[in-house]
Order: sequence, then structure tokens, then C-alpha cells
Amino acid sequence: MTITKQKIGFQHVGSFLRPAVLKQARQDFTDKKIDQTALTTVENEAIRDLVNKEIDAGLDYVTDGEFRRSYWHLDFFWGFEGIDHIHYGEGYNFAHEETRDDTAILSGKIKFNAQSHPFIQHFKFLKSLTDGTEAEPKQTIPAPAQLYIELVRGTNADKIKEFYDTDEELFEDIETAYHDAILAFYDEGARVIQLDDCSWGLFLDDKFLATPDGKAYAESGIQDILLKLNNGAIKDLPDDLTINTHVCRGNYHSDFAFAGGYGPVADTLFAHENVSTYFLEYDSSRAGNFEPLAKVSGDKNVVLGLITSKDGKLEDRQVIIDRIKEASQYLPLDRLWLSTQCGFASTEEGNTLSENQEWDKLKLVKSIIDEVWG
Repeated sequence: MTITKQKIGFQHVGSFLRPAVLKQARQDFTDKKIDQTALTTVENEAIRDLVNKEIDAGLDYVTDGEFRRSYWHLDFFWGFEGIDHIHYGEGYNFAHEETRDDTAILSGKIKFNAQSHPFIQHFKFLKSLTDGTEAEPKQTIPAPAQLYIELVRGTNADKIKEFYDTDEELFEDIETAYHDAILAFYDEGARVIQLDDCSWGLFLDDKFLATPDGKAYAESGIQDILLKLNNGAIKDLPDDLTINTHVCRGNYHSDFAFAGGYGPVADTLFAHENVSTYFLEYDSSRAGNFEPLAKVSGDKNVVLGLITSKDGKLEDRQVIIDRIKEASQYLPLDRLWLSTQCGFASTEEGNTLSENQEWDKLKLVKSIIDEVWG
């Protein structure tokens, strides 16, 4: 694809804390106390209020807060034909707690259908709220690599051979389904799409890599598969469509899944993934140093996630500015930017901070951007 140079602008990674009224409506829907129409009405009002707040906060790009999702990734997967929603029996083990046990599993050949995938209508509503304003709508979706990681998770992988004779056929269908989805968003007016991708975190954690599973994973050549899937999905797209990616180490109820610097993936992810901008987690020592940024190729940008979204304590302003200057030793300042390290609610549980605190975080981000980059 052609990498289109475009101002990064003030933008949040994606998700926001769900307001109490929305959480109650989702529970009422689960308990069959209200129907889908009633739930959608509550969602629409909550998203309308959120977008107004985003615009008032000065955000150049706004999201719907992922308010219609339970998960940052699984809800999108479930919208594809050939993907089923099941309960795995156990969740993912984060550092301090286990997630819920939902997963995505193959039930047929993977296809995208714009008429049945709910995210297209979700984006159309978001776009309607930004029409007539200076704000641009940003669509966040999980990366193709993330879908592959879910499909080969443990016993989920047993389903693949029921529908695909070769891995290459599966790769082709994932890439095609994503490419078709991205073009459908484009047709509805999306000009910035962000691929959220935690799959690379598996290569960063020394504790995981020291296990037999970790060693096998690191030596499997799967980095090349993840790169192929992501690049295959975003090739041959319109020149005025910007594709960014967000890479972190897990974000569930303020917990994390992996630790470790970006060094083990820099030669693949930073050098060869054909995105315009990387949103990178850099809010703690778990993320390592800035040296891997030297591997970011071409004229691609990096948004430094130096402000944590995992708690409400505001960072020291000068410490953040000093860290930006440190990062500029490896990538020029005009190719760097600032954001939170992740969303505030990658799942509907949300992180352990208040709504006021999330807006204070974004206010801090904006003020530092204005000072450092003018």
C-alpha cells in the first residue's frame, strides 16, 4: 500500500469507560428485560454524549468508545461469517486475574458480509455524529494477526482442519475478509482505521519464552505469518485511507498479560509492517527502552503511549516531556507523538479509574502535545 503522510492529530487509542446507564442496559438485555431496540437506543445516546465530550476535549479523531462491544476484539470476529462465539472453559491468564472465557472458533469458511456484520452500521452512526464538525471518526478493529492467534488457541485449532486443507487457504480467507471489511468502512466514509494488535506481546515476555510453549512459539516462524496476514489485509487500499496499528501487552480490568521490550519484534513489526503509525505502550518499565524505535522504517510515525490508562493518577508532566526527548534520540521528534498507552476499557469491565480521571488524562496528553509540538 502507499503510506499516506497525514497529521497524527490529537486522538485517543479507542475505548472509554462505559457509563452506568449503558452497563445497566446491557445487563437488562442479557437478562431479557429489554430487547435489542431498547439497548440500541441507550447505546446511541451514550455514544452521542461521548462524541460531544470528545469534541469538547479537542480530539481531532473520535471513536464510539467501543460502547457496543463486550471485548475490543472478539465482537468484531463474531461478525464474520464462519466464526462462532463459544465459551472456552477458561479465560486468558493475565498477571493478576483471569479473563472471562469467551472465544472465537471456526464454524465454516471465513467471509465478510457488509449486510450482516454489525460494525458497518456502528460506524455509519459514528460518522453521522461527526458530519458538520471538524472531528474525524476513527474506526478501531482487532488486527488480522489477532484473529489468527484466537483461531489457533489450544483446542480451537482443531476446527481449522475441518474447513481448510492448507494453512495458506486460511491465510487467504483472513486477508480477504479483512480487506473487504476495510473497504466497506471506507465506502461509509472511514479515512482512519486502527488495527489493535496484542499478538506481538507473546514474543516479548521472558517468563513466557522460558517455558516449553514459549520456546516453541518463538521458534515457530509465526512472526512472519502475523506480518503476512496484516500486510495482506491492507495492501491495495485507497491512497487517502490511513491504516495505523496499536500494539500493547494486554489491558483487562487494569491488568496486563505480558512484559518486555519491543526488541524481539522490531525487525519484523517495525521494519516491515506497512502501516502509517504505531501506537506503542510505553507507560511503565515493562515496555523496555526506546532503542527498538530505531528500527521503524521509512517515514512511519510512532505515538508514544507514555500516559497510563490503567489507573487515575496523573503522571508528572516534566517526566513525560523528558521521556519524549529521550525517544527522539532514536526517531526524530517530527515522527513522534503522544497518547495514552491503551484504551480505558478494552473490555466492558473497564479499568480502575473514574470517568473524570480518564478525561483528566486526555487533558494532560493534549497540553503536553501543545507544548512539545506546538
